[in-house]
Amino acid sequence: MPIVALYHKTNTMLQTATITQTSANLATLTRDYAAYNHWANEQLINWLKNKPAYLQEEAVASSFSGIKQTLYHILQVQEFWLSSLIGVTPELAYGAVFMGKVEDLYADILEQSAQFVQRLQSLSDEELAEACYVNIPFVGEVRRPVFEIVQHTMNHSTYHRGQLITIGHHLDWHDAPMTDYMFYLLMAK
Repeated sequence: MPIVALYHKTNTMLQTATITQTSANLATLTRDYAAYNHWANEQLINWLKNKPAYLQEEAVASSFSGIKQTLYHILQVQEFWLSSLIGVTPELAYGAVFMGKVEDLYADILEQSAQFVQRLQSLSDEELAEACYVNIPFVGEVRRPVFEIVQHTMNHSTYHRGQLITIGHHLDWHDAPMTDYMFYLLMAK
């Protein structure tokens, strides 16, 4: 059984985390990545809850017009892909503007992220490898393995969480939480 030593430097202290891994498989990685996504969304939303709501409504130059609209996009895309995985024809109104309060998005994103985790926990390893039919806007009809859809969705959310932190920097918020996947594996999981 191989032992891998990973080093993480914190301030001036060097911490060593020893990991023993007997076997990791694609199904475990897929489920872990969804759990990571939920955790990272929690970290980010807990950070945002302590920021002025009116600034989260501010237009800031980015892919979407600020924090609220970026959160809405994350929610919409996760809902689109989860709907595809459960066999419901999803809707995706790309570019739609969310008119509610930013605080309303917090619970929706966390609930939806938890549903993603629950759905993946309910699937067998074989089902995670099965092809799933999806009609992707701007692309068309495709069939891809469930694990690829999950990887794509979680990667998409990670990308936009990074944008949210960058938008926060433009608003002079320089205390964003650490949401890296390796940090999650070593310190939070």
